Amino acid sequence: MTTFPLIASVGLDGLLVRFGETLEEPANRAALAFRAALETENPEGVEECSTSLVSCFVRFDPLAVAPEDLTARLRLILERQDWYAADLPAGRRLLRIPTVYGTELAPQLEEAAALAGMSAEEAVKSLSQAQVRVTAIGFAPGQPYMGTLPEAWAIPRQTALTPQVPVGALVVAIRQLVLFSVTTPTGWRHVGQTAVKLFQPQSETPFLLRPGDEVRFPSVSREAYERMKGDPMGGLTAEALA
Repeated sequence: MTTFPLIASVGLDGLLVRFGETLEEPANRAALAFRAALETENPEGVEECSTSLVSCFVRFDPLAVAPEDLTARLRLILERQDWYAADLPAGRRLLRIPTVYGTELAPQLEEAAALAGMSAEEAVKSLSQAQVRVTAIGFAPGQPYMGTLPEAWAIPRQTALTPQVPVGALVVAIRQLVLFSVTTPTGWRHVGQTAVKLFQPQSETPFLLRPGDEVRFPSVSREAYERMKGDPMGGLTAEALA
């Protein structure tokens, strides 16, 4: 039986600190908090830290620090506290991203709702009232994975790919939401459409969302969505979380 946290080597210049096998809130919390601690302490030789759903990746300079020495340092940091119950990093925000559910813009709402045992109206209420955490950024620039949704949304991915969904598509599967920053194929069901552009390479902060942020997707009309398409932020609003 695997015991977590676990430190594993990744190539010649990487270490992966794993807090679990699958996405669970305490493991994601631990990964986010541990990364924040490393960035504050800045151990010798560490060049970059990033998080996935339940892990923290540490890239280091092997000419500046031996991997076994850095591993020992990371173990000492792990032993300091219960990372699964740690405070989440400072600087988190609550973001609201207006969303059109269903219509021809997001044609798989009814299919996803049926799999979740809901009517389309119940599904819109559930998704628009949910508050989810950005658990990781990945797959494409600025693209967030967000969870976890109520148990009813433990619906599977599709067995085949949807050939293309647009920028701003909100998709659902396995109790998670993904908001696409690029046009792409997907195996997740397209239930909502937003006007937000998550990746803005011309900005000093090109990724709009960050791991640890909380997000809500309030339902808006098609008319409101069309107006928001002219807004550089796509109607997104943000407030600081305590």
